[in-house]
Amino acid sequence: MKIFNYILLVTLIIINVTFARKNNKYLNRRNNSKCNNINDSELANSGMTQFEINHMYILDKFTSECTVLLRKNGDFPIGNDIKKIHLYGNGARMTVKGGTGSGDVNCRSFDSIEQAFSKAGFEILTKDYLDAYDKVYEETKKAFAKKVQSETENPMSLMGIVMPEQDYEISYEKEGELAIYVLTRVSGEANDRNPIKGDLLLTDTEKKIILDLARGFKKFMLVLNTGGPVELTGLDEVKNILLLSQLGVTTSKTLVDIVTGKKYPSGKLATTWTKYEDYQTIGDFGNKDDTYYKEGIYVGYRYFDSVNADVMYPFGFGLGYTDFHFNVLSSKLVGDEFETNVSVKNVGSFNGKEVLELYLSKPGTTIDEPYQILVNFAKTKELRPFKKQNVKVGFKLSDFASYDEETATYFLDKGSYIVRVGNSSRNTKPCGVINVASRINVRKVENKMGDPGFKDFVPKTKREEEDLSRVKVFDLKDYGIKEEVVEYNSEYKVNDAIKALSNEEKIKLIIGSYEKGPEIVTETTAGASGETAKIAGLKPLTMADGPAGLRIAKDYFVDEYGAHSLTGSTPESMIEFLPDETKQAYYARNPQPPEGAEILHQYTTAIPIGTAIAQSWNKQLAEICGDIVGSELEYFKINFWLAPALNIHRNILCGRNFEYYSEDPLIAGTFASHISIGVQKHKNVFVTLKHFAANNQENNRYSNNSHVSERALREIYLKGFEIAIKRANPKVIMTSYNLINGEHANENKKLISDILRNEFKFNGIVISDWLVGLGAGNKYPISNPYKVAKATNNVIMPGSVNDFNGILDALNKGEITIEEIEMSASRVYELAKSVEES
Repeated sequence: MKIFNYILLVTLIIINVTFARKNNKYLNRRNNSKCNNINDSELANSGMTQFEINHMYILDKFTSECTVLLRKNGDFPIGNDIKKIHLYGNGARMTVKGGTGSGDVNCRSFDSIEQAFSKAGFEILTKDYLDAYDKVYEETKKAFAKKVQSETENPMSLMGIVMPEQDYEISYEKEGELAIYVLTRVSGEANDRNPIKGDLLLTDTEKKIILDLARGFKKFMLVLNTGGPVELTGLDEVKNILLLSQLGVTTSKTLVDIVTGKKYPSGKLATTWTKYEDYQTIGDFGNKDDTYYKEGIYVGYRYFDSVNADVMYPFGFGLGYTDFHFNVLSSKLVGDEFETNVSVKNVGSFNGKEVLELYLSKPGTTIDEPYQILVNFAKTKELRPFKKQNVKVGFKLSDFASYDEETATYFLDKGSYIVRVGNSSRNTKPCGVINVASRINVRKVENKMGDPGFKDFVPKTKREEEDLSRVKVFDLKDYGIKEEVVEYNSEYKVNDAIKALSNEEKIKLIIGSYEKGPEIVTETTAGASGETAKIAGLKPLTMADGPAGLRIAKDYFVDEYGAHSLTGSTPESMIEFLPDETKQAYYARNPQPPEGAEILHQYTTAIPIGTAIAQSWNKQLAEICGDIVGSELEYFKINFWLAPALNIHRNILCGRNFEYYSEDPLIAGTFASHISIGVQKHKNVFVTLKHFAANNQENNRYSNNSHVSERALREIYLKGFEIAIKRANPKVIMTSYNLINGEHANENKKLISDILRNEFKFNGIVISDWLVGLGAGNKYPISNPYKVAKATNNVIMPGSVNDFNGILDALNKGEITIEEIEMSASRVYELAKSVEES
């Protein structure tokens, strides 16, 4: 119970709310021709603020681009003639807009798919089925809660647990004109998914109903309202499958618009979908104490393409209502910058957009290489039938240098580099060959991350010979690439204002603001996650969760101390299956409004989950989503958005994959960059890239040890962060809980100072993830506050008196120097001062 009481203490965030408003360039712009079936009067009568309405309009214009059509037979779209529909599946009424945990967002309202079809004028013919399913669901949930509570001695182990879908017997129509089955899965913080029926696998009931509908209805579509893959084996008779994903506030309306043809899907997969048995098992996943990344750099399509494995839906795959042909017109190499010009033509009967994906096959002369890696991509404008567009897409070869562990050097190997262009990793054409006469060193660094205890996997599959006789060949001149040698002796000058503070004040400045007692009070918005300390006359910097929008409390009251959240900071979904007495302990510690107090409300906009944004392959969409969030951060006076999250989809079972973008680091870094650019257009608001680094599972995330090679870290797990830092100049990075090769990421000075600051040139502040005492008692100890501070984590969050006492004690013992504390305090002081003075 000690851990439980501590969680209760640190998870209750009580805040004061003030409002400021500044419109952005998208806020006042609406495209009514695209969004005219949003009911203006209904929105106005709902009590929505103007920014909520505007943001919904903006998202409505773009979210269909996040959807991926996996199969089609021409039966869709249906047009406007059919107005009766059979809706089935757990997602018809219980539609999911996003995952659970910190990624959950309190928007004012959310329509289910059933409601969206009704509002569009459809008659729902399956009310009896849906009512019966509701009853079965509630009974099943009670039984599941009783079961899991009886099986554990630690109620806190049920935090964030998700009930798998169960089998049931409900009668249903097997024949008719139009049917849609909506299959929903949800996952989130604190728990990983499982390869069982009702989670990754379909239940027997789901599979039976889906197949019956596919056989008996004239038009049938399977819709996947999921945040990640589900296994689709055994469904060959289903001819129309749409990955709707989880699109935030406009999820359900987007589906209606796609089914009727008002919009069209144009997304591509950012992670490979295939049978569960096809995914690599070279490296393990989900172990409590140690996770071995033995697959090395062969993650996702890098593995599948290298071993030539047959997959169901490859990386980058996605259909549309129309079809496209592409043809390479020309290619060129200037220095080490390659560019190809490709003609894309719409050869079908509907409007659509296509994505061109550029891949690079390295020679693998001295070290092993994947068959290909993604190096850039571009999306066309909307093309009408038989219209075409010439698209230029290119990359810089030295940006994709390989890492040689023996010499600690990023380098270009000797040999031929084949550039390919296509619309998935399995449908490409060679568009150029770059010959490198001899090895070229690009950047000299030092190995920093320790020994994982094994050698990485190397595929034995040999590449097939291919005819490149008609492909243009270029010779790279190495004189244009000068080797960079990284120095690790950079120093940060301590601000004079910090030197004038007492040691106690300096320590408080590198710890999140805390108060004695159960409440942590911040100065701005009810439901914020925390803030920096009020030291040296500084106004604190306030933080709030993401990443699928801005997460703040929806209900609050104001007293003489400020504004207080009525529900604390823990999402209801996280405690849904806790025993009643444990829940009551949570609720009892929530602030109680005084008699007669006015209960106030505030809402934000739920944007698409990270994976869905990446599936758009549209950089502009990502920037617009960031712009929406940035305007709301500014509105509610929040400085740090605790997002975007750009960890890699290493394994499809990771419970928080929906927050992350892709199995590919270029996709992750690119979309994190553009969301960051959108957010940081706004005054005094900043993104927080997280979780740095190698945080790819939820099971024991606090003290699990990721064993991973230096090369895999640098080419896969750190690469996205490097891209986002260099392109978007974020001001904040959040470190992860886990260990890497035996040392906590947040205690690893070589990771934070040497790689992040000296190699990647990051010049902002580093904060820890919320250190609340969880994970103790396992093989590896949890993070120690003074070690976290010593590693140049500039702010330890959320902050507590124990953190303060621990660092002060370490200072007195000489385990940390006052200079180390002053450097972190200076970074916090200078960012806070710049905000205050702007």
